[in-house]
Amino acid sequence: MLPLFLFYDIITRMKRILKEYEIGDKAIDGLIGELAKRSGSVGTEHVLREILTTAVKLGRESSDKGDLKLVNNTLKELRYSFKIFSPYRDVKKVIIFGSARSLKTSAEYKMAEEFARKLTAKGYMIVTGGGPGVMEAGNKGAEAGKEFALNIRLPFEQKPNPYIDEKDKIINFKYFFTRKLIFVKETDATALFPGGFGTHDEGFEVLTLIQTGKSKPRPVVLMEPKGSTYWDAWKRYVADHLLKNGFIAKEDLKLFCIVRTVDEAIKHIEDFYRVYHSIRYVSGLTVMRLNKEISKNMLKFVNQKFKDILTSGEIRLSPPTGKEIQEGEYLSLPRIAMNFNMHDYGRLCEMIHVINRDRS
Repeated sequence: MLPLFLFYDIITRMKRILKEYEIGDKAIDGLIGELAKRSGSVGTEHVLREILTTAVKLGRESSDKGDLKLVNNTLKELRYSFKIFSPYRDVKKVIIFGSARSLKTSAEYKMAEEFARKLTAKGYMIVTGGGPGVMEAGNKGAEAGKEFALNIRLPFEQKPNPYIDEKDKIINFKYFFTRKLIFVKETDATALFPGGFGTHDEGFEVLTLIQTGKSKPRPVVLMEPKGSTYWDAWKRYVADHLLKNGFIAKEDLKLFCIVRTVDEAIKHIEDFYRVYHSIRYVSGLTVMRLNKEISKNMLKFVNQKFKDILTSGEIRLSPPTGKEIQEGEYLSLPRIAMNFNMHDYGRLCEMIHVINRDRS
């Protein structure tokens, strides 16, 4: 009997073959196909063809120059960002958010600097918003060559700070939305220090993306110096107004962790990836890659504790799926697979924390 994930893969491919995404003009579609064939690397021709088709469709359908400029600038920013980050995709990175107005003498500035210094000493890379304050502290503390700065072009206050050693790791963005996309896509953990509207915007965005499954699970640490009540007050607001009114689930409070020392923050990030490695959704199946195989007792325990997030079946050991084999994704790592309901992401993150406690 054909495994379910292979059945879904075959159906998806058949649908793609039956209905190509095209202009509908044979001459233009032929030119697009030829250009995609000449430009693409192995395995990307179909996607490149769709990108080119979209560009032509946009040109034929829109006479608004502003629309075209927006798409053009967005594509350029994303292309350049992918180029800069692609050589470092196998290195774990932590994004640091916090106030651009924090003084060099402030406790949070010193904390961010120490955090970056200790993380990069452990092999991590640092990503900041590139500006002053906490962002500057992150770049200042990082080892040379182990940091990125994603700067936003503003009519005031935001110029790249002077502590970025390699200027090719500074990316200047016109749009907040492309910058925010790269913040999440290219990093593995989020650290939030006290800050203003921008810090809260980034914090709520990453929590929303994890909560809704639009971002893969990640550790989120809310960092504040000892004696500060900044994040405690924020958490009380979240509990008193969001949780009590039913706007979030109680499990969503486990999507983040408040810490008051640098070492505690680093431990939380490292613990998150102690057993858990990464996740992949393949044709209705949720596959969790692990740094080591979990014990039978742990597998039994997670099946008992988290059966409520499954649509059917059980959480089970699994070989790589056909799609993972095709794309060469971490084939040497052990895996568990499940029919996750694609809804309770707070519980899914809770499950990751439980698995990470496996001492076998």
